[in-house]
Amino acid sequence: MIQKYVFGTPFETEAVTARIPETPGRPAYGKIGTEGGFSFEMPLGKEDIVYGLGENVRGINKRGYLYISNASDDPYHTEDKSSLYAAHNFLIVDGKRKVGFFFDYPGVIRFDVGYMDPDVLTVSGREADLTLYVMEGATAYEIVKEFRKIIGRSYIPPKFAFGFGQSRWGYKSQEDFFAVADGYRKNRLPLDMIYMDIDYMQDYKDFTFNREHFSDFPEFVKKMRERHIRVIPIIDGGVKIEEGYPVYEEGVKNNYFCKRADGSDFVAAVWPGYTHFPDFLNPAARRWFGRCYQTLTDAGVEGFWNDMNEPSIFYSKEGADRCRRAMEKYLSTSEEEYSIMEVQKELNALANDPRDYANFYHNVDGKMVCHEKVHNLFGYYMTRAAGEAMEELEPERRILFFSRSSYIGMHRYGGVWTGDNASWWSHLLLNLKMLPSLNMCGFLYIGADLGGFNNNTTRDLLLRWLALGVFTPLMRNHTAAGTRAQECCQFGDTEDFRHVLEVRYRLLPYIYSEYMKAALTDDLYFKPLSFVYPEDGFAPQAEDQLIIGNEIMIAPVYTQNARGRYVYLPEEMKFVKFLPDGSISEEILSAGHHYVEIALNEVPLFIRKGRCIPVADPAEYVEAVNPDTIRCIGYTGGTYELYDDDGVSREYDLETHVRVIGM
Repeated sequence: MIQKYVFGTPFETEAVTARIPETPGRPAYGKIGTEGGFSFEMPLGKEDIVYGLGENVRGINKRGYLYISNASDDPYHTEDKSSLYAAHNFLIVDGKRKVGFFFDYPGVIRFDVGYMDPDVLTVSGREADLTLYVMEGATAYEIVKEFRKIIGRSYIPPKFAFGFGQSRWGYKSQEDFFAVADGYRKNRLPLDMIYMDIDYMQDYKDFTFNREHFSDFPEFVKKMRERHIRVIPIIDGGVKIEEGYPVYEEGVKNNYFCKRADGSDFVAAVWPGYTHFPDFLNPAARRWFGRCYQTLTDAGVEGFWNDMNEPSIFYSKEGADRCRRAMEKYLSTSEEEYSIMEVQKELNALANDPRDYANFYHNVDGKMVCHEKVHNLFGYYMTRAAGEAMEELEPERRILFFSRSSYIGMHRYGGVWTGDNASWWSHLLLNLKMLPSLNMCGFLYIGADLGGFNNNTTRDLLLRWLALGVFTPLMRNHTAAGTRAQECCQFGDTEDFRHVLEVRYRLLPYIYSEYMKAALTDDLYFKPLSFVYPEDGFAPQAEDQLIIGNEIMIAPVYTQNARGRYVYLPEEMKFVKFLPDGSISEEILSAGHHYVEIALNEVPLFIRKGRCIPVADPAEYVEAVNPDTIRCIGYTGGTYELYDDDGVSREYDLETHVRVIGM
C-alpha cells in the first residue's frame, strides 16, 4: 500500500511517474511538524534496521549516523562525511513494522538515523514544502519493489556498456588514446571503452574537441571503432563564457542560463574559468542543451559521462570579492583587530559556498526559483536533458549515459558512478556496500572507479577491486592526473589481469541477463542477504556479501595481503572459483561459516543450491562473446532463464528474448 501526503507547496521533481491520489490527514507513522520548516520524528525499535539512502558512506544498515542529502563536490569520502554527490531520499525501517518513506524534497534535507538519539529517526528540512510517500509491505524487499514501480523503469544502456572500460584524467591527444588501446590489444586484455576526461576538449568547452590533438575527430572515433573500442567523452555542467563559442552565445541569446536576482546571467568559475550554468529546470533550455550532444553523436560517439553537475563551483565573482576584501582588511589592520584566520575562513569557504547556491535562480514556468531550494535536481535534470534528446534524435538505438550527481528520477535516464574515491582498501569495501542501496533507489547501471581515483593504487588492490568490478554493471578503471599509471598493462606481467578481465566477459551472458530482468521487472540486481533470507537472523550482519539476481552470492576480498576471507552461507551453496588457467573449480559448502582461500588472480562466486548460471568462452570485447559457447555451471538439474537481445535497440521484451537453458 502506498500513501501520498502533500505539505505546503512542493516543487514537482517528477521523480515519481505513477499517479497516486493524495491521502487526507497525516501518516500513521511518525510525528510531523511544519512550523518553521519540516520535521518528521519516529521511534525506532531496538532491532530495527534502516535501509536505503542510495549513495552514502558507511554500511547497508544506515542506523547510527547522520546523512544529509546535499549534492556536494567533495572528493574526500571519509567516514565523517554526511553528504556525497547525490540525494536519494528513500529509506525503509525494517523491524516488527515494515515501512518505507520517500521524502520528495529537492533542497537540503537531513536524515538523523539514530544519531542524536539511538532510538529515534528524525528527518528535517528548512521548508515545509514536500511530498511524502509512505509504503507498507510484508518485507523490506517487497517495499523496495513497490517503490521501484512508482518511480519508473530504470535506465537500460547498450550492451557494449557492460564491457570493461579504461579511463584516466590526463589522456590528452589521439596518440594517448591509441597508445592505451594498443597496450590492451597487444596484451590481449579485454577492453570495450576508453573514457575521455576534460583534456580532450578545446579549453574545457563542452561539445568541442582540441583542434591540435584531434585534427579529424570523426576519423579518430572511426579508427577506435575499428579496434572494437568506443570512446566515451565527458560533459561538464558549466558552459565557458567566451565570445564566438556557439553554445555560450546561443545560451545567452535565448536566456537558457541560470540568473541572478537582477536578471543577469549567474557567473561561477569551474574548469574553463568563468562559466554560466544551463537552466536545466527550464524545458526549453533542457531541450537545447540535450540536442548539443548531437555534435558528438554525429561524429560517431555512442556514450557520455556527465560530471561537475552538483553543480560544482570553484569560486564565484562574489566569493572572490569576499576573499579580496578579507585580505585587504587584514593588510590594513593589526593582527589583533583582524586575524589571518578570518582570511583563511573565506578561502576555505570559496568552493561550493552555500551563499553562492542561494544567489542564482531557475526559470520554472515563468517563475524565478532560487537554486538552493532545488539544488539536488541539477545533475538529474542535466542527464534528463541528454536522455530525452537522444530518445528523440536516436530513437532506434541506446546511448550510454551516466552521471556523478543524481536524484531519484534520474535513474530513468542514466546510471551513476560514485565519484572521486581513493586507492584505499576501505573504499573497496565502501563500493561494495553502496551497491544494493543504490539499486533500492532505482539506479541499476552503477560502478566505482576501480583501483581508486585519488592517490596511488597497488597491484593487489587493483586486482581485488577488479574482482568486485567483474560483477558491477559499470566496470571502469579510472584514476586522477598525477597518480601512478593504473592501466592493467602497467604492472609487469599482464596474465593475472587478463584472466580477471576475461571472467567479466565469460559471465557477461549472466550479468546482462540479470540486469535486463531487474530493469524490466522493477527488481534489484544487487540485494542484501537479508532481502533473500529474511528469516535468517545473521544475514543482516553479513554486509560484505551480496546476492546478484536469484542465483549467486558474491563475497569479494577487500583486505590487504589477505589470502582469503570468512563467508557466511545462509544455505548450502556451490563455491566457484575462476582459476587463472581458464578452468573453473566447484565445491559444495554446507550452510554456516567458512574460511575460503582466494588467490589474487582468482574470481570467486557462490551459486545457490539447486541453481545454475550461464558462462561463455573468453572474449576481448562484447561483440566477440560467442553465444554458441554458452553453457551452465552450478547444480545438476538446475535451469536458468537467459535474457538476450541485440543490445542496441530500445525494444525490450521478456517473452521474446528469454530462453530456458540448464545443466
